[in-house]
This record gives sequence, C-alpha cells and structure tokens, in this order.
Amino acid sequence: MIEISCKKRLNEHFSIDVNMQINNGDFVTLFGNSGSGKTTLLRLIAGFIKSESGYAKNNDFVYFKDKYFIPPQKRNIGFLFQDYALFPNMSVIENLLFSKKDKKLADNLLELSELENHKNASISSLSGGQKQRVALTRALMRNPDLLLLDEPFSALDTSIKTKLQDYLQKIHLNFKNTIILVSHDISEVYKLSKKVFLMENGKIIKSGTPQEIFAKNSGSQKFSFNAKILDISKNDTIYIALVQIADQINQIALSEQEAQNLKVGDDVILSTKAFKMTLKKV
Repeated sequence: MIEISCKKRLNEHFSIDVNMQINNGDFVTLFGNSGSGKTTLLRLIAGFIKSESGYAKNNDFVYFKDKYFIPPQKRNIGFLFQDYALFPNMSVIENLLFSKKDKKLADNLLELSELENHKNASISSLSGGQKQRVALTRALMRNPDLLLLDEPFSALDTSIKTKLQDYLQKIHLNFKNTIILVSHDISEVYKLSKKVFLMENGKIIKSGTPQEIFAKNSGSQKFSFNAKILDISKNDTIYIALVQIADQINQIALSEQEAQNLKVGDDVILSTKAFKMTLKKV
C-alpha cells in the first residue's frame, strides 16, 4: 500500500496538506479545479519538491519521512509530463533504451502501444499522439512501482485521446503498476480510474469511486457531459452560454440567476432534468 501524509507551504495563501492511501496496483485519479494542488502533490510524491513534514512510502520503501529524503532517481517512480520530454536527437527505440538497456522489454512495450513500425523513426517525424505513446512507454521501461501522469492527454484531440486511454488501460492490465492520474476530464476518470481523490485548496476533501464522487453533479439527470464555457452573452431577457463538449460547440439558454455564477473558461457539467438544460460549475 502507498501511504502519503505530508504538508508543504507554497506561499502565504496556499499549502498542501494531504493524507491518502492507495492500494498497490490500483489506478486512481486526482481531480479538482486548476490550482487545487494536484500537480504539486504529484511532484512531492516524485521527489521534485521536498515536503516540510510528514512521510510517503510504498509498502516498506520510504520515499521521505521528515528530513529523510530519497532523491527522485532512486524511487522507481515513472513520471509522464504533458510536454513529452523526449530526446529529439534519438530514435523511438533509442529513447526507450536510454531509460533502460532492455531491448526485449522495449519491443514488448512498443508492440503493446502499436509503435513497433516506428521504432527507428525520429521523434520529429511523429504525430502528437505517437510522441505521447513513446513518452508513456519510456516511463514504463524501468517497470516503475508507481506511475504518475499529469494530464498526459489534455492537449490532444478527442479521437487520439480515446485511443491513448485504450493503450493506457491495456498497459495497466499487463504491468499492473500503481497509477496516479491528474485529469479534468470526467469521462476519462470514469473510463480509467478505480478511485478518485477530490482536491480543493491543497487538501483532499473527498475520495471514492467515480460514481460516488460525481453522483452529486449528475443527480437524476438523463445525461451529463463535461464541458467548458467559451462565451456568455445576454439576449433580451435570457443569457446564452456557448459551451464546448469534446469537439462540438453548443448554445445553452440560461436565466440571469444561473448566468451570474458562471464565467468564460469555467469547467461545467451540462445536464438535463425534466427536459431543461442546466449548467453547473465543476
């Protein structure tokens, strides 16, 4: 079991203060608004930031405890960045073998992620989705006990994102690594995660299955979608919200009371109840 109990003050207005436990082999998600501390918590676990107090351990292996601190390269933790962090002067296979000289494992990972035909390709010749698959397979080359994923698919279009989620599911089933994902995508969380930790202001305020965490947002609606507000404008006595759902743009009519708590850029849940469309801020 992975146990984390630590505090880290980042500035006078914000601190990380978390207590959490994760069963080995589980796929869990850190979910919350931007600025809630999700990425900072990942970096504390990875060892890129030092905690001020507390501890983190994986079974009997202690990552840190108070002043005792194991550097990142000795933690056997994989970390997947949003910007891939690949070596552009190396081929795909060279990127993997740089992490660990195990050609058999590299070939196995490339096959699982359907990259075997690109093993000798240069990084610059790959698409964004292919680069993200290379980054994922490289992170798995050391067979990490723990894999940390910081919104790895957020910059990709929906179709590519869906395929990468499928690859990640397949890899998790094969290697059974413990995975902690940071995501803003509720559909992604439902598809991949066994457990969700909801973060707010540097703290974990709730944990449970995706169904338990998002049940309040869904209520008894017939359907609900994760969306983002692109624009809000007044039209006579009503307000019109322009919202993005995946690759689609939709217009939603709002009352003045509904509109006053929403702004451009908000992540929302679009749902319907009794044939009325509603928006609720995430």
